Amino acid sequence: MKKRLLILIGALFIGLWSAGLALAQDPGGAATLEANPQSPVDYVWILVCGFLVFFMQAGFAMVETGFCRAKNATNLMAKNTIDFVVASLLFMAFGFAIMMGQDYNGLFGTTGWFLRGSDYDVGRYLMFFWQLVFAGTAATIVSGAVAERLKFRAYFIYSAIVSLIIYPVYGHWVWGGGWLSKLPFGVGHVDFAGSGVVHTVGGFVGLAGAIILGPRFGKFAKDGKPKAIPGHSITLAALGTFILWFGWFGFNPGSTFSAHQLRIAVVAVNTNLAAAAGAFSALVLVFLKTKKWDVGMMLNGCLAGLVAVTAPCAWIEAWAAVVIGLIAGILVVLSVYFWEARGIDDPVGAVSVHGINGVWGLISVGLFADGTYGLATTNEPLVRGLFYGGGVGQLIAQLIGVGTCIAWAFGLGFIMFKIMDLCFGIRVSPEEEIKGLDIPEHGTPAYPGFYTMNS
Repeated sequence: MKKRLLILIGALFIGLWSAGLALAQDPGGAATLEANPQSPVDYVWILVCGFLVFFMQAGFAMVETGFCRAKNATNLMAKNTIDFVVASLLFMAFGFAIMMGQDYNGLFGTTGWFLRGSDYDVGRYLMFFWQLVFAGTAATIVSGAVAERLKFRAYFIYSAIVSLIIYPVYGHWVWGGGWLSKLPFGVGHVDFAGSGVVHTVGGFVGLAGAIILGPRFGKFAKDGKPKAIPGHSITLAALGTFILWFGWFGFNPGSTFSAHQLRIAVVAVNTNLAAAAGAFSALVLVFLKTKKWDVGMMLNGCLAGLVAVTAPCAWIEAWAAVVIGLIAGILVVLSVYFWEARGIDDPVGAVSVHGINGVWGLISVGLFADGTYGLATTNEPLVRGLFYGGGVGQLIAQLIGVGTCIAWAFGLGFIMFKIMDLCFGIRVSPEEEIKGLDIPEHGTPAYPGFYTMNS
């Protein structure tokens, strides 16, 4: 293992060194400024929104850690950190070229390895950073679905494969000029800020991992009924949700890719309304069932609304954002019960929040898009859904994208985790799982003053 890791690092170093020798252009941006004197405003807007999306890594870390037990907190922090570490390096070297390089038969990109080539300029770097923070988000979603039982080595490899293949290839099909964006229905499959490209991908890779790993010890009784395994800090989970809610104001409005697209106001309002509606409907639905005001489910309802509105946020009216959020909150509750009834253990509800509601977000474009706005970069053609006289064309394009995304993410995720499991076993030993992963995997408990070997 150590020898293979050294070979990988060496190959990456040689690639970076050889790429550096070949550079001849100056990416300073003089040509960009000359062509568009207003471009600095757009650059600052996109970068600031990208910084907000990066901060969402902290939100995911807090949500997942809060919903899990204290004995695994260090492990979850490590996994949420390594996501972005691996993504930063491998997405720069290979993933970004596959996603946004020159299109090859609608399948993948072929130019821009190591961020070099004929388009080596500030615009390329700007687009890379924006897609990088999205890639990190897609990768980190899975850590919640496989929490408290996956070996760190397996997660390390998973992060690499998502950054190299799973996210970039599907992202190319939708955002890089690939075949899904050119479907002859509606304006082709569209996904404004990533309900599918980011969230459905992450959610269904997570589902594959959860199935292969199996449930945590103690999650299901002998008769198969699920038992609650409370997380150690609802405070951290709530803090993480607020961080994510805040970060989503970069995630969605920034996807206009221009500060001069005043649609950012519509996007921001729709984002907020869907989050609030999702939290409300999830809270009320669980209360009707249990007579308890379930804060954890309310938090997941909020995130479900955010995920669902991410695809349609620029193309819908405010009332539609509320409806989409209300349905998302209901879906996340029903989905959690659905997976548990089938013996699938998802400790933080990642599959329900991101996978199921990512699908709902994609479908909602084909229903609620109001025909007043088009693609952010050109504002044409206009996106119009079924309820606004657009017919079924856009809905068909969205459904094709949904089926493709699920098959791609779940299929490759299942193959990836299965191969790793056959090669070296991806689940920690029963003893390590019972003690918690912090000490066996990392040698450092998150709460040393409270840690006991029998916790």
